[in-house]
Order: sequence, then structure tokens, then C-alpha cells
Amino acid sequence: MSPSQFSALHAETPLRAGHCCDRFLLRFESLFHAGRGLSFPCDEHGQVAIDQLSEQARENYLFARAVVGHEYATPVVQRCDG
Repeated sequence: MSPSQFSALHAETPLRAGHCCDRFLLRFESLFHAGRGLSFPCDEHGQVAIDQLSEQARENYLFARAVVGHEYATPVVQRCDG
């Protein structure tokens, strides 16, 4: 998947079956598409359990981290709704 395809992704990134978000999401907001970004389950400090992500989610997470300041804003921790 090319970087331009990654930047078009939005909403929460899926986890492997059986894992759910406890209370927090780490949100990478797109710098170019308002309201779009990538979100990953995390703890209250923004730590993502990479080994709990699906392969695609792990690739998206690593990509988002690598392009902070170019494609995505600095991530923020958000409380989950429900």
C-alpha cells in the first residue's frame, strides 16, 4: 500500500478478534484531510500493545509513527466512548 493510500484511511483500526479497547485510543489525525486519521487502542499513557494488533493495523501504526509531521499530526490520547 502506498503512502497516499494510507493517508486516506480513517476511523479505528481493527484488532485481532477477542481484543477490545479498554479505555483509550491513540489518534493520529491527518494533516491534509480534516476528520480523517488512524486510531489504535492504547493505555492512558499512549502505549500501544503492538503484538495485539492485526498485521494490517500494525503496519498502519508503524507507518503513522514514521510520518508524524508529514502526513499525520502528533498523536493524542483520547478516552474511548463505551
